[in-house]
Amino acid sequence: MNAGALQSVRGLWIIPFMALHLVSTAARAQAPNDDSHGMKQMMTFAMNKMGEIRMSGDMDKDFATMMKMHHRQAVHMAQMELDHGKSIAMKAMATEIIAAQKKEIEQFDEWLATQK
Repeated sequence: MNAGALQSVRGLWIIPFMALHLVSTAARAQAPNDDSHGMKQMMTFAMNKMGEIRMSGDMDKDFATMMKMHHRQAVHMAQMELDHGKSIAMKAMATEIIAAQKKEIEQFDEWLATQK
């Protein structure tokens, strides 16, 4: 993998974190008196998981690894919505996200298992 491509892949870790940050900021601005425990859990989960990613230098493996982590974060966020959200529409979307993302995580796991 060339240096430019490796830098681009390494920079991708920030995307899920920034999305969580924006959601968290918006939630606090809209409801400053609400319990933000769920948002804190999402942020902690994202930060902890991002520290687990180790780049291999193989674009395909790094893509699969990072996308798997991204999907795990989506599942976690969707579960937090199910646990703490109030909107029926958002809970329905969260349920769909969990099912779809888990399926894709399995696909990444299967592919990664063949790469060892």
